[in-house]
Amino acid sequence: MIDKIKAFFAKNVIEADDNSLSGDQLATAALLIEVMVIDGNLGEDELTSISKTLAQMLELSSEQVDELILLSRDEVAEATSLYQFTREINSHFDHDKKIDLMTAMWRVAFADGHLDKHEEGIIRRVADLLHIRHSEYIQCKLTARDQA
Repeated sequence: MIDKIKAFFAKNVIEADDNSLSGDQLATAALLIEVMVIDGNLGEDELTSISKTLAQMLELSSEQVDELILLSRDEVAEATSLYQFTREINSHFDHDKKIDLMTAMWRVAFADGHLDKHEEGIIRRVADLLHIRHSEYIQCKLTARDQA
């Protein structure tokens, strides 16, 4: 999935100053998409949540978000490394932005009304890799659940 997502951004996303999406933005998109596809069930509510989150967090057009989601659907079965994404996040995000990302991941997981064990598992692994304390992990989960 990583190479196809990188190719998508290289082809489609043009920022005002430098014609490329930053590594931390790519990592954000990849982590949110991974939560969306991990359970293999792409419900409409989940797709809406991920679309809104990606559009808001990455300032992408609806066409770019739709294409990114289509790419991810094709790559559900392909294994990815969370470490390369979390390394980017750890390098570029302060603690508050990491908490915002964690909450966004939980919102995607809760969007379809069912929290799958695989969704919870991947969010837990990301929290560990981002050095999020367990109490913060739980607070992000509760915040997202209350917003759902």
